[in-house]
Amino acid sequence: MDKIKLIEKLTTAFGPSGFEEDLVEILKKNLVDLDVENDSMNNVYAKYKNSEKKNFTVQLDAHTDEVGFMVQSILDNGTLSIVPLGGWVLTNVPAHIVGIRNRDGKIIEGLTGSTPPHFMTEEERNSPLNIEKMFIDIGAMSYEEVIEDFKIEPGAPVAPIVDFRYDEAHDLIRGKAFDNRLGCACIVETMNRLKDKNLNVNLVGAFAAQEEVGMRGAKVTSQKVKPDLAIVFEGSPADDLYFSKKQAQGVLGKGVQIRHFDKSYIGNPEYIKLTKDLAEENNISCQSAIRRAGSTNAGAIHLSNEGVPVLVLGVPSRFVHSHYNFARLSDFEAAVDLAVKVIENLNDENIKKILKK
Repeated sequence: MDKIKLIEKLTTAFGPSGFEEDLVEILKKNLVDLDVENDSMNNVYAKYKNSEKKNFTVQLDAHTDEVGFMVQSILDNGTLSIVPLGGWVLTNVPAHIVGIRNRDGKIIEGLTGSTPPHFMTEEERNSPLNIEKMFIDIGAMSYEEVIEDFKIEPGAPVAPIVDFRYDEAHDLIRGKAFDNRLGCACIVETMNRLKDKNLNVNLVGAFAAQEEVGMRGAKVTSQKVKPDLAIVFEGSPADDLYFSKKQAQGVLGKGVQIRHFDKSYIGNPEYIKLTKDLAEENNISCQSAIRRAGSTNAGAIHLSNEGVPVLVLGVPSRFVHSHYNFARLSDFEAAVDLAVKVIENLNDENIKKILKK
C-alpha cells in the first residue's frame, strides 16, 4: 500500500481511546513480513523476523487512539449525552457528524448538538459551553428506539466522521486524527524502509493505545519492549497561524519538528545533537520546538526502566483535537527520512555516549 493510501486508511479509521481495534487490524495488514502481535489493551508490537540480536534496542512509538467521546446516557427524547475521551475545545464539538459504534459493531451516524439560541435564556447565551448540555442526535424519537432499533447503549464509543483529501499540487493532506495516525504511518514507513538493512540495533515498532487519556498504552509498551532509546512520532500541533514567522515552531512545509521540551519531557541533548547533525548532513528540513504545554508518550517512555532517552519527531498538523486537520506530505516524509538516518547511524559508541555509559 502506498503512503497516501496508508495515511487515508489510518486517519479515517474509527478508534477513540480504549476502542482501537480497527487500528490493530489495519496495522497488522500493513506491517508486511514482520512479526506482529497485540496485547489485551490494543497495543501493537512489530519487529523484524529472524533478526540477529544486538546490544541495544530502539522503540518506535506512536499512539493509535484519537480524541472522541463515550455515550454516558440516553435521554427520554432519544438523544445521547456524552463524556469526552481526550482533550476537546468545547466550541469545536457542536454541529459535526460523528459515528457511534452500536452493540452489533455497526457505526451509526449522528450529529453533535447543543441548545439553539432560540431556546436559551440571555444568561445561557452568554455562558461558556458545557459538555453536560451537549448531546448527539441520531434522529431517534425515544429512549426505546435508541436501545431497540439503533442498538446503542451507554458506554458506546463515539468518533468524528471525516473524509480524507490529498492535494498533490499544494502538498496538502486533510482529514481527521492526524494526532496521531500520521505518527502510526511514520512507524510503518520507517520499518518498511529499514527491513533489508543491517542495523546495529534491535528495532521494535510499538503502537500505543489510550495516549489521549493519560499515556496509558506507552506505560505498558515500554515495560514490554524495555528500550534503551526511543523515537516518538507525533502529529504535533502546528502553531504557524498563531505566531510570527520567526516565533512559530510548528510550521507547515518547514519539515519535521524536533521537540526539545514540553510539560512531561526534556529532550536528551546528545540525542538531539546527533539528530540535528544528521538532518543537516542529509538536507532534511527540520525545526526545533519548545512547548509550554502539551505532552507525548515520551513523558511515559523516558521514565521507564532505568530512564530512556527519547527523540520526539513531529509532523506539524493544524487544528489537532478537532474534527479537521491540515498537514503537508513533505513534512511527513521528512519525519520518516530523519528517523531512518538516525536509526542507520546508531551504533554502540554513540548510544553509550547518549546513555552516558
